[in-house]
Amino acid sequence: MPTGPFARLRRGRRGPAGEELYRVRRIRGRQYFTSRQQHDDLTIVVERFPGPEQAATHTYVLVHGIGVSSRYFHPLAAELSRTGRVYLVDLPGYGAAPNPRRDVTLADHAAVLAGFLREVDLRAPVLVGHSMGTQVVSVLAAAHPDVTDTVVMLAPTMVPSARKPWTAIGHLLHDATREPFRVWAISTVDYVVRCGLPYLMRQLPHMLRDRLEDRVPSHGARTLVITGDRDPIVPSDWAEDLSRAHPHGEFRQVHGPHVIMHTDPVMIARHITEFVAAGERS
Repeated sequence: MPTGPFARLRRGRRGPAGEELYRVRRIRGRQYFTSRQQHDDLTIVVERFPGPEQAATHTYVLVHGIGVSSRYFHPLAAELSRTGRVYLVDLPGYGAAPNPRRDVTLADHAAVLAGFLREVDLRAPVLVGHSMGTQVVSVLAAAHPDVTDTVVMLAPTMVPSARKPWTAIGHLLHDATREPFRVWAISTVDYVVRCGLPYLMRQLPHMLRDRLEDRVPSHGARTLVITGDRDPIVPSDWAEDLSRAHPHGEFRQVHGPHVIMHTDPVMIARHITEFVAAGERS
């Protein structure tokens, strides 16, 4: 059972200010819980999949990319929750998290996430980022090395030559033609309605200016990079080079476009759990 800020509340129960404290939902037969967490002036929304009935040995924290939300992580979260506890985070201004009404940098996102992990006392969680989320977990691993010892990067942003607004948008639209309809539908609603284009455009320069490749070699955390073989945003050779830049990095590839954790959650979960297990044996 969840404890502390994740203590289970009955559906519909409200806090003193009328806010919903907790919601219980299901995906792929797995039950999960949703709550809001305040950190300084920024708010995140956290979903928790409790894990197996027996004591879970691993904790996974899933961090989404630009414009979208943790919703596209649900299939992977359901798979990972068979072996451990899973937390999904809507970063400030994304998904169900309220608009912060100010500029939020990658370092801000990383600091909020680190504060949350310390607050709920998660010991050495596996941080799994997708697209811009790989930049957030990378910043966190470099700036807050006490928080995690394992990082997984799914489709880690773009090659340096493609880091221009219209080039990035063009690659994104190209990828949309390869994604299943459900991913396209989730992303469209998240981009336009839940995140909103003004906030998205303020976030884009932070993503494009960041040099992930310069930071990864200094991670203390072991790093796994996974890409799809049909991803027009992230070339496989770029992702493989990124994994080789880390002294304890590994590279895996699966079949699929950019949102690989939605199109092939079973294989992604297998790669992640195998990488974690290998680190425990070494």
